[in-house]
Amino acid sequence: MGNGSTSLAKVSIYDTFAQRKVEICPLLPGEIRMYVCGPTVYNLFHVGNARPLVAFDVVARHLRARGYRVKFVRNITDVDDKIIARARECGEDPKAFAERWTAEYHRDFASLGCQPSDVEPRATEHIGEMIAHIEKLIAHGLAYESDGSVYYSVASFAAYGELSRLPREELLCGARKDIEPGKRDAADFALWKSAKPDEPSWPSPWGAGRPGWHIECSAMSEKYLGPTFDIHGGGIDLRFPHHENERAQSQSVHGPRTFARYWMHNGFIGFRWVYGEKLIAEGSKIAKSDEAMRKLYHMFVARNCIDRHGGEAVRLWLLTTQYRNPLAFDLDMNPEDPAETAPFRLPGLEEAEKRVEYGYQTKQRLEDALHGMKPEPPGVVLPEAEGWLERLYLALDDDFNTPVALAEWSFALSLVNRLLDGKITPPPAKDVRRRTLFRLAADLDRAGAVLGLLERPAADYLLEHRRRRIAVRRLDAAQIEAQLAERTQARSSKDFAKSDALRQSLWELGVEVMDTPTGTRWRVRD
Repeated sequence: MGNGSTSLAKVSIYDTFAQRKVEICPLLPGEIRMYVCGPTVYNLFHVGNARPLVAFDVVARHLRARGYRVKFVRNITDVDDKIIARARECGEDPKAFAERWTAEYHRDFASLGCQPSDVEPRATEHIGEMIAHIEKLIAHGLAYESDGSVYYSVASFAAYGELSRLPREELLCGARKDIEPGKRDAADFALWKSAKPDEPSWPSPWGAGRPGWHIECSAMSEKYLGPTFDIHGGGIDLRFPHHENERAQSQSVHGPRTFARYWMHNGFIGFRWVYGEKLIAEGSKIAKSDEAMRKLYHMFVARNCIDRHGGEAVRLWLLTTQYRNPLAFDLDMNPEDPAETAPFRLPGLEEAEKRVEYGYQTKQRLEDALHGMKPEPPGVVLPEAEGWLERLYLALDDDFNTPVALAEWSFALSLVNRLLDGKITPPPAKDVRRRTLFRLAADLDRAGAVLGLLERPAADYLLEHRRRRIAVRRLDAAQIEAQLAERTQARSSKDFAKSDALRQSLWELGVEVMDTPTGTRWRVRD
């Protein structure tokens, strides 16, 4: 696809089930139906939880850019043991509690630049579908009722374990350690849980109760995508037991080769705590259960990272590593300081924030250069402006290789600045220069629409970024504005010595002043 064409392209992914890279061949020509497991809403999510949100947002964006019709379903689990327990701790009604945290999830989801899925089903609104599915499993002899609860009989499904490829011993290790009364096998899992006092419940053929976690996704994916669909996605930690159990439940009703045709799993985000040249601690997965991480956990919360560095910087950082590879969250902090109040740095997010700011500065320069300029008739552009967008698309066609795509995006931004700074040798003719600038502006918009970057008006982002940096650096905004106003007056009076002195004073405060053809701008310098 070149220059925004919507012709279908061949897209390959690493299929976790096949354990190799495969070309996506949709069940329905030209249409890809995708289900991704969404959040259990009981708290703010951390950056590890943010990874599948951004990764599969890019998947959906790119498939659409390549001409596919995409139906994207991502659920919300709004009834669960964790929700009930946390609501009880907070003295809240579980339904209202889940609704509150769903709103907080949507806020951070939007801050990351993610587009809403086509359907966002909630578990509590699909109890009837879950009950119907459980009834079919019982009728097929693959589930059994015991004292008002219903369990799936893992031993009755010969294909159990094919997705996770774990031996039975490890499958049992992954099962719940507490064997409920009436459960026939340690590996069996709950489809329906009998009601407990003061917990949400719904009527069912087995008595009042609520659904187990795994049955939710089987029922909701079938309702909106059918018994067989193209892509099932989620974090690698969901492969077992959640996705293994979903697959068993669904294929038990609809037969082999139904349910998801391809499986995509994003890798873990680990952490690495350093101070100076010394490694203090590290872990392969962000989790409160990791003792070394527990006191640092507030630093991993996505909301805190967004407030500190901006949602777009968090998004770009997540894309710097291909979705299925591990990614380390770097922390720089003195271990002698109390973790709750210690000054700290997040080097990866700092670098990402600089790249986003550079992108918006470039976008603003390009907008300024093209303001009032009429597009040139079709014709020659600089050779460097040709090809980079297609290479970006091809990188995403190849298992969504975002690091390579970002390299092409960065190349285009650099080309814009070199062209505007007159650093192209030999200098292009005026018509070629203008045509190239318009071409780069259009292609950067297309690239941004796929990556979810630089989609905001440049002035809006840069103002917000500046305010955030003022707060993080604890600068005196009133003092800065006063000196800027004084400098503007000095320039108007042609007192350039005073203007230069004020520029230096502002620099020492941490402010870089830029005099442009469209006026004076400023930023908090690094």
